[in-house]
Amino acid sequence: MNRYHYLIILFCLMAFLGCERRPNVQGNGEKFLQGVWSQDSITNAAKLMNYTQHQIKITCDSFYVDLTTHSKVNYYEDPCYNNGVWKEYAKGVYQVRKDSLFLEGTYTKANYKQKVSGCYTVGIYRKSFLIRSTDSTHLFLQSLSDQRDVNLVLKQKIKCVPQEL
Repeated sequence: MNRYHYLIILFCLMAFLGCERRPNVQGNGEKFLQGVWSQDSITNAAKLMNYTQHQIKITCDSFYVDLTTHSKVNYYEDPCYNNGVWKEYAKGVYQVRKDSLFLEGTYTKANYKQKVSGCYTVGIYRKSFLIRSTDSTHLFLQSLSDQRDVNLVLKQKIKCVPQEL
């Protein structure tokens, strides 16, 4: 073996030993977010061309979101338009950094299993919100993509019990 082989072996060994194995358990997440949150109403809904109501379940470091969209404009093929009301679903993990909430996951079917085709959106679900304020039963967010308010009410409190991944 020449010295280049030794250097490659040494580099690989250092890279391997420098890695830290993460536990195969769900993280705890943020205590104040744990629960089922629902957006019961939308300000000026009747005047909007489209809007989406959110229901978010947050358990430990994971989220499950149900999105109900109301639209006066048909963006999809007729069978998908469904008279201007349709539901989409997503799941993933979230992070809170300072005053912001970041959701990252994938669009799913209604049972939260992977969705690879069909009506509406498929692929990556990535949303960011400014946390405007929060108390024990209300969470006031503002979407960073369209500046719309998402005012959520706590419907059910959840205690985080981390699950194995």
